[in-house]
Amino acid sequence: MTTWREKFIQETQGISSDVSYEESAQILRDLVKSKMLKFTDIQNDPDRFFEAHRLLLAPATRGPGFGIRFTVQFNLFAGSIIGLGNPEQVAMLDTFADEGRLGCFCLTEKGAGVNSGLVVETTATWVPEKQKFLLHCPTPSSEKNWISQGLTASKAVVIANLIIAGKAYGPHGFIIDLRDGESGSSLPGISMTDMGKKTTGNDLDNASIKFTNVWLEKSALLSRFADIQNDKYVQTTKERMRLEVIGQRLLTGRLAIAQAGIIFAEKLFEETKKFADQRKVWAPKGAPDTFLSSLPHLKYLFAEADERLQRLTRFCDVVEKRLSKVLTDRSIPSADLVEAIGVCKVSSIEDSIELCHRLKQEVGSYGLMDGTGFEHVDFLQCCKFAEGDSRILSQKMARDTMKAFKSGNPLKDDNVKQACVNLAAGLASSKVNPLVAWNEQWKLVYKLAEAVRESHIREAVGPLNMSKL
Repeated sequence: MTTWREKFIQETQGISSDVSYEESAQILRDLVKSKMLKFTDIQNDPDRFFEAHRLLLAPATRGPGFGIRFTVQFNLFAGSIIGLGNPEQVAMLDTFADEGRLGCFCLTEKGAGVNSGLVVETTATWVPEKQKFLLHCPTPSSEKNWISQGLTASKAVVIANLIIAGKAYGPHGFIIDLRDGESGSSLPGISMTDMGKKTTGNDLDNASIKFTNVWLEKSALLSRFADIQNDKYVQTTKERMRLEVIGQRLLTGRLAIAQAGIIFAEKLFEETKKFADQRKVWAPKGAPDTFLSSLPHLKYLFAEADERLQRLTRFCDVVEKRLSKVLTDRSIPSADLVEAIGVCKVSSIEDSIELCHRLKQEVGSYGLMDGTGFEHVDFLQCCKFAEGDSRILSQKMARDTMKAFKSGNPLKDDNVKQACVNLAAGLASSKVNPLVAWNEQWKLVYKLAEAVRESHIREAVGPLNMSKL
Protein backbone atom coordinates (compact mmCIF):
# COMPACT_ATOMS: atom_id res chain seq x y z
CA MET A 1 0.00 0.00 0.00
CA THR A 2 1.36 3.42 -0.97
CA THR A 3 2.15 5.62 2.03
CA TRP A 4 1.29 9.30 2.30
CA ARG A 5 4.99 10.15 2.02
CA GLU A 6 5.32 8.18 -1.22
CA LYS A 7 2.20 9.82 -2.65
CA PHE A 8 3.46 13.28 -1.70
CA ILE A 9 6.83 12.63 -3.32
CA GLN A 10 5.09 11.40 -6.48
CA GLU A 11 2.95 14.53 -6.51
CA THR A 12 5.88 16.93 -6.09
CA GLN A 13 9.00 15.27 -7.51
CA GLY A 14 8.53 16.74 -10.98
CA ILE A 15 8.39 20.34 -9.76
CA SER A 16 11.10 22.39 -11.45
CA SER A 17 12.65 25.77 -10.70
CA ASP A 18 13.01 26.38 -14.43
CA VAL A 19 9.60 28.06 -14.67
CA SER A 20 8.20 31.55 -14.25
CA TYR A 21 6.84 32.59 -10.88
CA GLU A 22 3.34 32.63 -12.38
CA GLU A 23 3.74 28.99 -13.44
CA SER A 24 5.16 28.08 -10.03
CA ALA A 25 2.16 29.73 -8.34
CA GLN A 26 -0.21 27.67 -10.46
CA ILE A 27 1.60 24.47 -9.44
CA LEU A 28 1.02 25.40 -5.80
CA ARG A 29 -2.66 26.17 -6.48
CA ASP A 30 -3.04 22.66 -7.88
CA LEU A 31 -1.20 21.16 -4.90
CA VAL A 32 -3.43 23.08 -2.47
CA LYS A 33 -6.56 21.82 -4.25
CA SER A 34 -5.26 18.25 -4.13
CA LYS A 35 -5.35 18.47 -0.31
CA MET A 36 -2.35 16.18 -0.07
CA LEU A 37 -1.48 18.44 2.86
CA LYS A 38 -4.38 20.16 4.56
CA PHE A 39 -4.08 23.67 5.97
CA THR A 40 -5.17 22.31 9.35
CA ASP A 41 -2.41 19.67 9.45
CA ILE A 42 -0.19 22.21 11.21
CA GLN A 43 -2.43 21.64 14.24
CA ASN A 44 -4.08 18.26 13.64
CA ASP A 45 -1.12 16.36 12.16
CA PRO A 46 2.15 18.24 12.87
CA ASP A 47 4.24 15.19 11.90
CA ARG A 48 2.83 15.33 8.38
CA PHE A 49 3.20 19.11 8.28
CA PHE A 50 6.92 18.97 9.11
CA GLU A 51 7.52 15.98 6.83
CA ALA A 52 6.04 17.87 3.88
CA HIS A 53 8.32 20.80 4.61
CA ARG A 54 11.37 18.55 4.84
CA LEU A 55 10.53 17.15 1.42
CA LEU A 56 9.95 20.52 -0.23
CA LEU A 57 12.22 22.96 1.61
CA ALA A 58 15.45 21.08 0.83
CA PRO A 59 15.85 21.86 -2.85
CA ALA A 60 19.34 20.37 -3.46
CA THR A 61 19.54 20.68 -7.25
CA ARG A 62 16.02 22.07 -7.81
CA GLY A 63 16.36 25.46 -6.17
CA PRO A 64 14.57 26.90 -3.15
CA GLY A 65 11.76 28.90 -4.77
CA PHE A 66 8.90 26.44 -4.60
CA GLY A 67 9.78 25.21 -1.11
CA ILE A 68 9.68 28.78 0.21
CA ARG A 69 6.41 29.41 -1.62
CA PHE A 70 5.00 26.28 0.00
CA THR A 71 5.94 27.23 3.56
CA VAL A 72 4.59 30.76 3.09
CA GLN A 73 1.24 29.27 2.03
CA PHE A 74 0.88 26.53 4.63
CA ASN A 75 2.80 27.91 7.61
CA LEU A 76 2.82 31.70 7.51
CA PHE A 77 -0.48 32.42 5.76
CA ALA A 78 -2.79 29.52 6.66
CA GLY A 79 -0.97 28.84 9.94
CA SER A 80 -1.51 32.42 11.09
CA ILE A 81 -5.24 32.17 10.39
CA ILE A 82 -5.39 28.91 12.38
CA GLY A 83 -3.34 30.35 15.23
CA LEU A 84 -4.89 33.82 15.42
CA GLY A 85 -8.35 33.45 13.90
CA ASN A 86 -11.75 32.72 15.38
CA PRO A 87 -13.62 29.52 14.31
CA GLU A 88 -15.41 31.26 11.43
CA GLN A 89 -12.14 32.64 10.09
CA VAL A 90 -10.42 29.26 10.36
CA ALA A 91 -13.35 27.68 8.49
CA MET A 92 -12.60 29.97 5.52
CA LEU A 93 -9.52 27.85 4.85
CA ASP A 94 -11.75 25.06 3.52
CA THR A 95 -12.98 27.40 0.79
CA PHE A 96 -9.44 28.61 0.08
CA ALA A 97 -8.34 24.99 -0.36
CA ASP A 98 -11.25 24.14 -2.66
CA GLU A 99 -10.47 27.15 -4.84
CA GLY A 100 -6.67 26.84 -4.66
CA ARG A 101 -6.50 30.33 -3.21
CA LEU A 102 -2.98 31.63 -2.54
CA GLY A 103 -2.02 33.93 0.31
CA CYS A 104 1.04 35.75 1.59
CA PHE A 105 2.23 36.94 5.00
CA CYS A 106 2.90 40.67 5.31
CA LEU A 107 5.08 41.17 8.38
CA THR A 108 8.56 42.35 7.35
CA GLU A 109 8.89 46.07 6.68
CA LYS A 110 11.53 48.14 4.92
CA GLY A 111 12.65 49.57 8.25
CA ALA A 112 13.24 46.08 9.65
CA GLY A 113 16.21 44.83 7.69
CA VAL A 114 18.91 42.40 8.68
CA ASN A 115 19.96 42.59 12.37
CA SER A 116 17.06 44.93 13.25
CA GLY A 117 14.60 42.53 14.84
CA LEU A 118 10.82 42.79 14.62
CA VAL A 119 9.51 46.28 13.81
CA VAL A 120 5.87 47.00 12.87
CA GLU A 121 4.97 50.56 11.81
CA THR A 122 2.05 49.76 9.49
CA THR A 123 -1.15 50.86 11.25
CA ALA A 124 -4.73 49.59 11.35
CA THR A 125 -6.86 52.33 12.91
CA TRP A 126 -10.39 51.61 14.11
CA VAL A 127 -12.83 54.22 12.79
CA PRO A 128 -16.08 54.06 14.84
CA GLU A 129 -18.10 56.13 12.38
CA LYS A 130 -17.57 53.54 9.66
CA GLN A 131 -17.19 50.50 11.92
CA LYS A 132 -14.11 49.65 9.85
CA PHE A 133 -10.32 49.63 10.07
CA LEU A 134 -8.13 51.92 8.03
CA LEU A 135 -4.94 50.09 7.01
CA HIS A 136 -2.06 52.40 6.16
CA CYS A 137 1.73 52.53 5.72
CA PRO A 138 2.52 55.99 7.17
CA THR A 139 6.17 56.12 6.11
CA PRO A 140 8.38 54.52 3.41
CA SER A 141 10.03 52.43 6.13
CA SER A 142 6.65 50.94 7.08
CA GLU A 143 5.99 49.44 3.64
CA LYS A 144 5.99 45.66 3.65
CA ASN A 145 9.16 44.26 2.11
CA TRP A 146 10.42 41.00 0.58
CA ILE A 147 6.94 39.48 0.79
CA SER A 148 7.18 36.01 -0.75
CA GLN A 149 4.27 35.18 -3.08
CA GLY A 150 3.29 38.84 -2.87
CA LEU A 151 2.67 39.24 -6.61
CA THR A 152 0.60 36.09 -7.15
CA ALA A 153 -1.41 35.91 -3.91
CA SER A 154 -5.01 37.07 -3.82
CA LYS A 155 -5.19 37.07 -0.01
CA ALA A 156 -2.85 38.22 2.74
CA VAL A 157 -2.40 38.07 6.46
CA VAL A 158 -1.15 41.55 7.34
CA ILE A 159 0.48 42.34 10.66
CA ALA A 160 -0.26 45.94 11.67
CA ASN A 161 -0.21 48.05 14.80
CA LEU A 162 -3.82 48.24 16.01
CA ILE A 163 -4.92 51.74 17.07
CA ILE A 164 -8.19 52.47 18.84
CA ALA A 165 -9.15 55.98 20.02
CA GLY A 166 -5.55 57.11 19.65
CA LYS A 167 -4.10 54.25 21.71
CA ALA A 168 -1.76 51.70 20.13
CA TYR A 169 -2.43 48.07 21.11
CA GLY A 170 0.55 46.60 19.31
CA PRO A 171 0.83 44.22 16.34
CA HIS A 172 -2.30 42.28 15.37
CA GLY A 173 -3.16 40.10 12.39
CA PHE A 174 -5.69 40.95 9.67
CA ILE A 175 -6.93 38.76 6.81
CA ILE A 176 -7.47 40.86 3.69
CA ASP A 177 -8.11 40.67 -0.04
CA LEU A 178 -5.26 41.91 -2.22
CA ARG A 179 -7.00 41.59 -5.57
CA ASP A 180 -10.38 41.96 -7.19
CA GLY A 181 -11.99 38.53 -7.51
CA GLU A 182 -13.04 39.00 -11.13
CA SER A 183 -10.36 41.10 -12.80
CA GLY A 184 -7.42 40.00 -10.65
CA SER A 185 -6.29 43.63 -10.38
CA SER A 186 -4.93 44.90 -7.08
CA LEU A 187 -7.56 46.62 -4.98
CA PRO A 188 -7.57 50.41 -4.45
CA GLY A 189 -4.83 51.60 -2.11
CA ILE A 190 -2.70 48.48 -2.55
CA SER A 191 0.42 48.72 -4.67
CA MET A 192 2.92 45.93 -5.29
CA THR A 193 6.44 46.14 -6.66
CA ASP A 194 8.61 43.24 -7.82
CA MET A 195 11.80 43.01 -5.74
CA GLY A 196 13.74 42.00 -8.87
CA LYS A 197 15.92 39.12 -9.99
CA LYS A 198 17.75 37.13 -7.31
CA THR A 199 20.80 34.85 -7.32
CA THR A 200 18.50 31.82 -6.86
CA GLY A 201 14.81 31.08 -6.42
CA ASN A 202 13.52 33.20 -9.30
CA ASP A 203 10.52 30.90 -9.64
CA LEU A 204 9.31 32.66 -6.48
CA ASP A 205 7.87 36.17 -6.61
CA ASN A 206 8.98 38.60 -3.89
CA ALA A 207 7.22 41.93 -3.54
CA SER A 208 7.26 45.23 -1.77
CA ILE A 209 3.66 46.04 -0.79
CA LYS A 210 2.34 49.46 0.20
CA PHE A 211 -1.06 50.05 1.80
CA THR A 212 -2.50 53.56 1.41
CA ASN A 213 -5.70 54.15 3.39
CA VAL A 214 -7.23 50.75 2.68
CA TRP A 215 -10.61 50.17 4.33
CA LEU A 216 -11.08 46.81 6.04
CA GLU A 217 -14.27 45.30 7.40
CA LYS A 218 -14.44 44.61 11.14
CA SER A 219 -14.28 40.89 10.37
CA ALA A 220 -10.76 41.32 8.94
CA LEU A 221 -9.25 41.34 12.45
CA LEU A 222 -8.06 37.84 13.33
CA SER A 223 -9.95 37.72 16.60
CA ARG A 224 -9.12 34.57 18.54
CA PHE A 225 -7.32 36.65 21.19
CA ALA A 226 -8.79 40.14 20.79
CA ASP A 227 -11.78 41.89 19.24
CA ILE A 228 -13.55 45.24 19.01
CA GLN A 229 -16.73 45.46 21.05
CA ASN A 230 -18.65 48.74 21.47
CA ASP A 231 -15.67 50.48 19.87
CA LYS A 232 -13.37 49.22 22.62
CA TYR A 233 -10.52 46.74 22.63
CA VAL A 234 -11.53 43.47 24.28
CA GLN A 235 -9.28 40.55 25.18
CA THR A 236 -11.25 37.43 24.28
CA THR A 237 -9.13 34.76 26.02
CA LYS A 238 -7.00 34.49 29.13
CA GLU A 239 -3.99 34.64 26.81
CA ARG A 240 -3.42 38.22 25.76
CA MET A 241 -2.38 39.18 22.25
CA ARG A 242 1.35 39.89 22.02
CA LEU A 243 4.36 39.35 19.77
CA GLU A 244 4.98 35.87 21.19
CA VAL A 245 1.53 34.83 19.98
CA ILE A 246 2.08 36.20 16.49
CA GLY A 247 5.55 34.67 16.56
CA GLN A 248 4.18 31.13 16.83
CA ARG A 249 4.22 30.88 13.02
CA LEU A 250 7.82 32.05 13.04
CA LEU A 251 8.61 29.20 15.44
CA THR A 252 7.20 26.49 13.18
CA GLY A 253 8.96 28.17 10.28
CA ARG A 254 12.26 28.29 12.14
CA LEU A 255 12.16 24.58 12.80
CA ALA A 256 11.16 23.75 9.22
CA ILE A 257 13.98 25.95 7.92
CA ALA A 258 16.48 24.32 10.27
CA GLN A 259 15.54 20.86 9.05
CA ALA A 260 15.58 21.95 5.41
CA GLY A 261 19.02 23.49 5.79
CA ILE A 262 20.39 20.23 7.18
CA ILE A 263 18.82 18.19 4.38
CA PHE A 264 20.16 20.61 1.76
CA ALA A 265 23.69 20.25 3.15
CA GLU A 266 23.40 16.47 3.42
CA LYS A 267 22.21 16.20 -0.18
CA LEU A 268 25.00 18.49 -1.41
CA PHE A 269 27.60 16.40 0.40
CA GLU A 270 26.03 13.17 -0.90
CA GLU A 271 26.07 14.30 -4.54
CA THR A 272 29.55 15.79 -4.25
CA LYS A 273 30.91 12.59 -2.75
CA LYS A 274 29.56 10.64 -5.72
CA PHE A 275 31.59 12.95 -7.95
CA ALA A 276 34.66 12.78 -5.71
CA ASP A 277 34.50 8.97 -5.60
CA GLN A 278 34.87 8.92 -9.40
CA ARG A 279 37.26 11.84 -9.88
CA LYS A 280 40.81 10.62 -10.31
CA VAL A 281 43.67 12.77 -9.07
CA TRP A 282 47.36 12.61 -9.87
CA ALA A 283 49.33 9.71 -8.44
CA PRO A 284 52.96 8.59 -9.04
CA LYS A 285 53.53 6.35 -12.02
CA GLY A 286 52.78 2.74 -11.17
CA ALA A 287 50.75 3.64 -8.09
CA PRO A 288 47.11 2.53 -7.85
CA ASP A 289 44.42 4.96 -8.93
CA THR A 290 43.78 7.72 -6.41
CA PHE A 291 40.38 9.40 -6.17
CA LEU A 292 39.52 12.84 -4.86
CA SER A 293 37.39 11.48 -2.01
CA SER A 294 40.33 9.50 -0.65
CA LEU A 295 42.47 12.58 0.01
CA PRO A 296 42.77 12.87 3.80
CA HIS A 297 41.51 16.42 4.21
CA LEU A 298 38.42 15.77 2.07
CA LYS A 299 37.82 12.37 3.62
CA TYR A 300 37.87 14.06 7.02
CA LEU A 301 35.44 16.76 5.85
CA PHE A 302 32.93 14.17 4.62
CA ALA A 303 33.12 12.34 7.96
CA GLU A 304 32.91 15.56 10.00
CA ALA A 305 29.88 16.81 8.07
CA ASP A 306 28.13 13.47 8.47
CA GLU A 307 28.62 13.46 12.24
CA ARG A 308 27.68 17.10 12.79
CA LEU A 309 24.62 17.07 10.54
CA GLN A 310 23.31 13.79 11.97
CA ARG A 311 23.65 15.19 15.48
CA LEU A 312 21.72 18.32 14.51
CA THR A 313 19.04 16.16 12.88
CA ARG A 314 18.59 14.24 16.13
CA PHE A 315 18.31 17.47 18.07
CA CYS A 316 15.74 18.93 15.66
CA ASP A 317 13.73 15.70 15.97
CA VAL A 318 13.63 16.09 19.76
CA VAL A 319 12.52 19.72 19.48
CA GLU A 320 9.92 18.86 16.81
CA LYS A 321 8.25 16.41 19.20
CA ARG A 322 8.05 19.11 21.86
CA LEU A 323 6.65 21.68 19.44
CA SER A 324 4.15 19.22 17.95
CA LYS A 325 2.54 18.76 21.38
CA VAL A 326 2.19 22.54 21.75
CA LEU A 327 0.59 22.77 18.30
CA THR A 328 -1.93 20.01 18.93
CA ASP A 329 -2.75 21.45 22.37
CA ARG A 330 -3.04 24.98 20.89
CA SER A 331 -0.94 26.25 23.79
CA ILE A 332 1.83 28.84 23.98
CA PRO A 333 5.37 27.37 23.97
CA SER A 334 7.59 27.78 27.02
CA ALA A 335 10.58 30.12 26.94
CA ASP A 336 12.88 27.09 26.98
CA LEU A 337 11.18 25.59 23.91
CA VAL A 338 11.30 28.93 22.09
CA GLU A 339 15.03 29.12 22.78
CA ALA A 340 15.53 25.49 21.70
CA ILE A 341 13.81 26.23 18.38
CA GLY A 342 16.14 29.20 17.95
CA VAL A 343 19.06 26.89 18.64
CA CYS A 344 17.79 24.53 15.91
CA LYS A 345 17.71 27.32 13.36
CA VAL A 346 20.97 29.06 14.21
CA SER A 347 23.09 25.94 14.69
CA SER A 348 21.66 24.04 11.72
CA ILE A 349 21.98 26.92 9.28
CA GLU A 350 25.34 28.23 10.48
CA ASP A 351 26.85 24.72 10.43
CA SER A 352 25.37 24.02 7.00
CA ILE A 353 26.74 27.29 5.59
CA GLU A 354 30.19 26.61 7.02
CA LEU A 355 30.35 22.99 5.87
CA CYS A 356 29.04 23.70 2.36
CA HIS A 357 31.50 26.59 1.95
CA ARG A 358 34.41 24.38 3.01
CA LEU A 359 33.25 21.67 0.63
CA LYS A 360 33.16 24.05 -2.31
CA GLN A 361 36.77 25.07 -1.69
CA GLU A 362 37.92 21.46 -2.12
CA VAL A 363 36.25 20.34 -5.35
CA GLY A 364 37.61 22.78 -7.91
CA SER A 365 35.52 23.65 -10.96
CA TYR A 366 32.83 21.15 -9.92
CA GLY A 367 31.72 23.75 -7.37
CA LEU A 368 31.04 26.21 -10.21
CA MET A 369 28.93 23.93 -12.36
CA ASP A 370 25.19 24.24 -12.84
CA GLY A 371 23.26 21.18 -11.72
CA THR A 372 25.61 20.25 -8.88
CA GLY A 373 23.58 22.00 -6.16
CA PHE A 374 26.28 24.59 -5.47
CA GLU A 375 24.40 27.07 -7.66
CA HIS A 376 21.61 27.05 -5.05
CA VAL A 377 23.75 27.41 -1.94
CA ASP A 378 22.33 30.92 -1.46
CA PHE A 379 19.25 29.07 -0.24
CA LEU A 380 21.14 28.84 3.04
CA GLN A 381 21.58 32.62 2.96
CA CYS A 382 17.79 32.92 2.75
CA CYS A 383 17.52 30.56 5.71
CA LYS A 384 19.93 32.68 7.73
CA PHE A 385 17.64 35.70 7.90
CA ALA A 386 14.18 34.17 7.34
CA GLU A 387 11.83 33.72 10.32
CA GLY A 388 14.28 35.44 12.66
CA ASP A 389 17.77 36.61 11.74
CA SER A 390 20.46 34.35 13.18
CA ARG A 391 22.32 37.29 14.74
CA ILE A 392 19.17 38.58 16.44
CA LEU A 393 18.32 35.12 17.78
CA SER A 394 21.88 34.73 19.10
CA GLN A 395 21.73 38.14 20.76
CA LYS A 396 18.49 37.16 22.49
CA MET A 397 20.02 33.92 23.76
CA ALA A 398 22.93 35.85 25.21
CA ARG A 399 20.78 38.59 26.78
CA ASP A 400 18.32 36.15 28.34
CA THR A 401 21.14 34.03 29.76
CA MET A 402 22.98 37.04 31.16
CA LYS A 403 19.76 38.25 32.76
CA ALA A 404 19.36 34.87 34.47
CA PHE A 405 23.01 34.89 35.50
CA LYS A 406 22.79 38.36 37.06
CA SER A 407 19.56 37.43 38.84
CA GLY A 408 21.29 34.52 40.52
CA ASN A 409 19.26 31.87 38.71
CA PRO A 410 21.17 28.58 38.56
CA LEU A 411 22.79 27.73 35.23
CA LYS A 412 23.26 23.99 34.76
CA ASP A 413 26.03 24.10 32.16
CA ASP A 414 29.56 25.00 33.33
CA ASN A 415 30.58 26.30 29.91
CA VAL A 416 27.59 28.63 29.88
CA LYS A 417 28.46 29.84 33.40
CA GLN A 418 32.04 30.56 32.37
CA ALA A 419 30.90 32.40 29.25
CA CYS A 420 28.66 34.55 31.49
CA VAL A 421 31.56 35.24 33.85
CA ASN A 422 33.77 36.27 30.94
CA LEU A 423 31.13 38.55 29.44
CA ALA A 424 30.28 40.09 32.83
CA ALA A 425 33.97 40.88 33.35
CA GLY A 426 34.20 42.45 29.91
CA LEU A 427 31.13 44.59 30.53
CA ALA A 428 32.36 45.64 33.98
CA SER A 429 35.68 46.82 32.56
CA SER A 430 33.99 49.13 30.08
CA LYS A 431 33.69 52.84 30.88
CA VAL A 432 30.80 53.50 28.47
CA ASN A 433 27.04 53.09 28.70
CA PRO A 434 25.67 49.52 28.83
CA LEU A 435 24.47 49.39 25.21
CA VAL A 436 27.82 50.55 23.85
CA ALA A 437 29.61 48.18 26.23
CA TRP A 438 27.51 45.26 25.02
CA ASN A 439 28.42 46.05 21.42
CA GLU A 440 32.09 46.45 22.35
CA GLN A 441 32.06 42.94 23.81
CA TRP A 442 30.38 41.41 20.77
CA LYS A 443 32.82 38.53 20.54
CA LEU A 444 32.03 37.44 24.10
CA VAL A 445 28.30 37.93 23.42
CA TYR A 446 28.40 35.47 20.55
CA LYS A 447 30.67 33.11 22.51
CA LEU A 448 27.95 33.00 25.17
CA ALA A 449 25.26 32.35 22.57
CA GLU A 450 27.38 29.56 21.13
CA ALA A 451 27.74 28.01 24.59
CA VAL A 452 23.98 28.21 25.12
CA ARG A 453 23.35 26.47 21.81
CA GLU A 454 25.82 23.69 22.54
CA SER A 455 24.31 23.24 26.00
CA HIS A 456 20.84 22.66 24.53
CA ILE A 457 22.13 20.19 21.96
CA ARG A 458 24.39 18.28 24.36
CA GLU A 459 21.62 17.93 26.94
CA ALA A 460 19.20 16.55 24.32
CA VAL A 461 21.40 14.25 22.21
CA GLY A 462 24.82 14.09 23.84
CA PRO A 463 28.24 15.51 22.86
CA LEU A 464 29.71 15.57 19.38
CA ASN A 465 31.48 12.24 18.83
CA MET A 466 34.81 13.39 17.43
CA SER A 467 36.29 9.92 17.93
CA LYS A 468 34.56 8.85 14.72
CA LEU A 469 36.57 11.36 12.74
